[in-house]
This record gives sequence, C-alpha cells and structure tokens, in this order.
Amino acid sequence: MTYLLVHGGGTTAAYWDRLLPFLDRPHLAVDLPGRAAKPADLATLTVEDEVASVVADVEAACPDGQIVVVAHSSGGLVVPGVVAALGRRVAHVVLNAALVPTEGGCGLEGMQTRHREGLVLALERAREDGIVITIPAPPADPESLRRTYGGDPLDDDSLAFVLDPRRCVTDTVNHYLQPVHWSRVAGVAVTYVVNERDRPIPVALQEEMIGRLPRDPPPGVVRLDGGHVPAVTDPEAFAAVLAEATRGL
Repeated sequence: MTYLLVHGGGTTAAYWDRLLPFLDRPHLAVDLPGRAAKPADLATLTVEDEVASVVADVEAACPDGQIVVVAHSSGGLVVPGVVAALGRRVAHVVLNAALVPTEGGCGLEGMQTRHREGLVLALERAREDGIVITIPAPPADPESLRRTYGGDPLDDDSLAFVLDPRRCVTDTVNHYLQPVHWSRVAGVAVTYVVNERDRPIPVALQEEMIGRLPRDPPPGVVRLDGGHVPAVTDPEAFAAVLAEATRGL
C-alpha cells in the first residue's frame, strides 16, 4: 500500500519532504502540472489535466497495489477524479484542510469570502484587460509567510523551507474555476484532518467542507492544534495521523 501525496497551491511535491522520513508505508509524492519539472500552461490548466497527470504518475510508479490518497488544501480538487480513475485501488482518502466544493461546484467555494470575492474581481478585471493572471511566487512580502499559515509563526528554518524555489512556485488560478464532483468518492473511507489554528482555511470553513463529503461511509475527523501546513511544522504528528487513519488496511 502506497501513500499518494498531492500538494496544494503554490508548491510542489517537495512540500512533503519533512514528512517522508516519518511515514510507515511507501510513498509517491507527485508534482501537479505546471510545477517543478512538469511543463503546462497555467493559464488554461484544468482539474482534469491535473487528474490525468496524477493518474499517469501512479500507473508509472505504482502499477499494482492499493493507494491511500493524501491531499493538502487545493490538492483536494483532484481527489474525486483520481479516485474515479483508480477505482478499487483506492483504500482510503486523507484530506488536510482540503478543498471540498459542493457537488459540481468549484474551488472558489473552498475559499474565505474575502479571498473568493477578491479573486473573482481580479479575474473580471483581467478579462476586461485581455490578460491572464496567475498566483505569483514568492509573495510580494516573503516575510509575511511567517504568519500567513496561522498557528505558531514559522521559525527561520521553516520559513526558508517553504520559500525554497523548489517549493514556492507560481500557481494556476484556472483550476479553481473547474467543476468538481465529490459524489465520485462515495463508498471510499475518508478522513478529514482539521487544522484548528488554520488561517487561510479557518476551522468553520473546514467543517463546512466536511459536511459536503459523501456520507457513505461517514467521514472520520481528526483535529490538529496548528496552522495550515502541519506536514511542514509538525511532520511527525501528521505522519501519526496517517498511520492511525489507515491502521488495519
């Protein structure tokens, strides 16, 4: 059984580097298209493109055996498509502050209201000006990342870790506009890991998204006392959550 690790927005497979030594099973950390060494047009990139890329990586690296899909933040958008493609190979899904739109909805529904409204306004203005926007990296004020994620402020080593060009990358906006169908995950066990001091995706929004998940079977919920990136700030604890969620599989 292999952990399939799907990173969130503005980063790469290297997001998981601190977690890997603590995992109790083999792993496959994938780069979504347009990140790291996977060329793609971020302006037109779709969730379907990302799903196809992840599935191809799994089939190349892990042609047999069961998969535990682990997704962080916007990486949740690809999960339904990956589960549908891999079918019975998916033994479990673990979501960490992951985006779960309403059935047929899009990633914008996983954002705080002010972030969603700001992005919609920026997209409207970009269309009027005939340009395409992406999410830049690094942020305009890299020091702001120290507190952006919530939880305890990042220490110097952790700040350098997330700002490393291997991890801090320009990201697509377009995939937040694509329809996602979580009904495709029905029948698969899901554990949602709530970050209780998450700033980008507050607890109330995480709990709202848990309520959108299929109820057959009902999702399990685990809570961590920290910010948005526990795989970076407390990888040993996050690995323990994965081990417990998949115990007996």
